[in-house]
Amino acid sequence: MRINRKNRLSLSKLVTAIVAITVFFSTAICVFFSLMYYKNAVEQNAITNSMQAVGQVSSMLTSYTKDMNDIMNAIRSTVEKEDKKLQYEYFTEMTQMRRDLETIMVYGEDGELLDYWAKGRVLKDKMSTNLSYEALPKKEGIHISAPHVQNMFLNDYLWVVTISEQIKTKSGEWHQICMDIHFANIASYVDGVGIGAHGYCFIMDDAGNIVYHPQQQLLYAKLKKERTDEIGKYSDGTHIADGVIYTVLTLDNCNWKIIGVSYVDEVVTSKVSNMAYIVLFIIGIVVFATTVAGMFFSRLLSKPAQELTEAMQKFEKEGEAFSFYPIDGTYEITSLSDSFGHMVVRIQELMEKVRQEEVTLRKTELNALQAQINPHFLYNTLDSISWMCEEGRTEEAVEMVNALARLFRISISKGHEMIKIERELQHAEAYLRIQKFRYKNKFTYSFRVDEKCRDYLCNKISLQPLIENAIYHGLDMSDDGEITIEVYEEQGNIVMAVIDDGVGMTEEECKRILNTDVDSPSGIGLKNVNDRVKIYFGPNYGLVIKSELDEGTRVEIHMPKVMEDNYEK
Repeated sequence: MRINRKNRLSLSKLVTAIVAITVFFSTAICVFFSLMYYKNAVEQNAITNSMQAVGQVSSMLTSYTKDMNDIMNAIRSTVEKEDKKLQYEYFTEMTQMRRDLETIMVYGEDGELLDYWAKGRVLKDKMSTNLSYEALPKKEGIHISAPHVQNMFLNDYLWVVTISEQIKTKSGEWHQICMDIHFANIASYVDGVGIGAHGYCFIMDDAGNIVYHPQQQLLYAKLKKERTDEIGKYSDGTHIADGVIYTVLTLDNCNWKIIGVSYVDEVVTSKVSNMAYIVLFIIGIVVFATTVAGMFFSRLLSKPAQELTEAMQKFEKEGEAFSFYPIDGTYEITSLSDSFGHMVVRIQELMEKVRQEEVTLRKTELNALQAQINPHFLYNTLDSISWMCEEGRTEEAVEMVNALARLFRISISKGHEMIKIERELQHAEAYLRIQKFRYKNKFTYSFRVDEKCRDYLCNKISLQPLIENAIYHGLDMSDDGEITIEVYEEQGNIVMAVIDDGVGMTEEECKRILNTDVDSPSGIGLKNVNDRVKIYFGPNYGLVIKSELDEGTRVEIHMPKVMEDNYEK
């Protein structure tokens, strides 16, 4: 069938297209991985910046909360002395000196306000709920409340957090001391830190309450929402969710968490997109330049390549009569021309070799076919059966007829050259059974077979000539002999061996058997078997003969492991 080449691309266009496409995809792959690396680098840089910003806030707030703890320790120490004059002077001075310390309060066990210092503010006569008081367990330890409005004083509503602690007086009563801290300093710490153009930090406690947020008004107006429930579950470190980078850091000396918020689109995606546009522009220039250069250089190949194409087409038509003359051109074309010249010679040699091997194969197949119906063997066998019947040994005659039928049935094998080793062993056993009857049990036989080898394929009628050689040339029928058939795996190949304990052979006789056609009663010599194995499996396989005079002979068939599914009939 001829191929229509009218609409085929020329070599020049094909080379140009291949070069351009290769450059494009190679560059695109490199760019893709470069952008991924750049994106990871930018993302890591954003995470680092966020960690630094959160760490800065954490450092300042840690120092601040430590300061508050020191103040609480001083207040506790003063209250425990139970010196009213000392308390009044110390607490009044402290509230005046600390602008963020709004109020110091002391409560009794029942929550009654025992005393307070509040920079001169006037306490309300009545109030439904004191938001600055929260009953604590009677045990030591500082508690920081959620942010709330201080509602204890007339016309004064400050946004504070309350730091509280239970202390036990000398009289054995539990008093609760509290101080309300204004958010002015905390807000200054948090508001002064930004992450990117729109990133920010805020403070929340371990219960999920927002302690301070730079956009608190938007939160209370429900114009903005923070995912505090999910953020509260985050461990310290960086987490990315829904395009937002959250950096979490817990303070060591209280239950506050500093949350840094930045946006992937702002700190990562926009930078990567800008870089991608620049890179795509560069790719376009590279592909254009590559295409132009490819068109120019590919034309240098067109003419000699066309000549080489015509020579190949001519070789396709003429085959063995074709004569090739080298083609000049670039180094690559010249090398291709030389290789094609060597290939032509090699193909022509292989064609001749295949022709000879086909002749040899036909001869071996013919010999094998002739062996299946060898008259001499058939006559002797039938004569033995007739003799058994005359002697009244009908059971043995029946057994011998069955063995003969099985022998020929397996020999035919529907015309297939390759059969399973299992069936070849059945064929060999049928042959041995017949010969044992004929020779009146002058020899014994046995099989040693690796069960894993039974399903592999072998050339049919491979063992029979080896067994026949052992019976007619190996065993001394004046004494009892033994024949052993082995099948096993060795170094990834299959070995079938026939061993006899007969007269043996010299090394010269072993070589002669494999290199010359030695007649046998069946018409199939060992050389025939060796040739068939090599034709089907290659020169590395075939027969190996090992023999010692007066010791016996071992003939091995070496072949590869071939399963029926992988064999083409």
